[in-house]
Amino acid sequence: MSTPTIPSTQKAYKWSQFTGIENLVLHSNEKIEKPQRKQVLVRLHAASLNYRDYLVATGTYLAPCSAGLIPLSDGAGEIVQVGQDVTQFKVGDRVAGTFFENWQDGEVNDHAISRSLGGGSVPGVLQQYRVFEEDGLVKIPNYLTYEQASTLPCAALTAWVALVENGLDKVGPNSTVLIIGTGGVSLFGLQFAISAGAKTIVLSSSDEKLEKAKALGATHLVNYRKHPDWHVQVKELTNGRGVDHVVEVGGDGTLFRSLNSVRKGGHVHMIGVLSKAQDHNNLAGVLLSNLINLKGIFVGSRGSFERMNRAFEQHAIQPVIDSVFEFEKAKEALEYLASGKHFGKIVIKID
Repeated sequence: MSTPTIPSTQKAYKWSQFTGIENLVLHSNEKIEKPQRKQVLVRLHAASLNYRDYLVATGTYLAPCSAGLIPLSDGAGEIVQVGQDVTQFKVGDRVAGTFFENWQDGEVNDHAISRSLGGGSVPGVLQQYRVFEEDGLVKIPNYLTYEQASTLPCAALTAWVALVENGLDKVGPNSTVLIIGTGGVSLFGLQFAISAGAKTIVLSSSDEKLEKAKALGATHLVNYRKHPDWHVQVKELTNGRGVDHVVEVGGDGTLFRSLNSVRKGGHVHMIGVLSKAQDHNNLAGVLLSNLINLKGIFVGSRGSFERMNRAFEQHAIQPVIDSVFEFEKAKEALEYLASGKHFGKIVIKID
């Protein structure tokens, strides 16, 4: 394989401040760094959006970010240059970055989650080239395009850790899983649950989106606008027992009903904060009296990513992509994310 020609400068987006999407600025003459020891240079081909990116844009993310930050955590591309002592990759390898650069495997700790791409002061992937630590990359499944692979680092891995690697009660043919919403994490959760043989209940405010979920294999559908007390429908669909697992992306606004949807001893995997908080007088009572396992999920490790990729290849899972935007249309992509109209993932084609 011939050595790729690497330019000296690139295009990269940066946040000038964090008060809205309008502060995303495209810079056309950014220096391309050279990989040092144990580092590689990746030519990025695609990036995907997460709700976290909107929170960063609007200054509402849980961690402060530095002006000049390059956005987005999730991207895929090819290695075009390797530094000294790199042993895990070679030029030409197709890779994706890990959300947390320092979390290799095992239990989480402060160091493991101290650096996340596209947050704080850690440059993200909305640029044409990026230097990565070799420990901060994984090889992507061969059958996926770069656009598809760019959806994996945060959304897919979060759903995987919640349903497959979180706790002893594994999702299987005797399980019923409640999926809240039809965004990226939710649909990956649906696909993982289906691949495990579980029954699924999908919750959305849109009949059109519910029909799309049905086409993916969802067992039951509930429109929460038509059924605001949707936990009642969930209990009816499970003959009063409740579901075994909830993929909870709504946050405080949906948590109470999620807890009332799950069986005794069941699991609520707390992932997102998409809805406004509501007052609940008996949250602790519901949690304790039903012996519910409530656990926060914050993406996952590199080891989990690699195990998930093997499952992708085993089941030939196809990520659900709503739309692909050109690199110059990054603002429009973020505005579309903010609208909530998407079904599945939003991708930006970089090159």
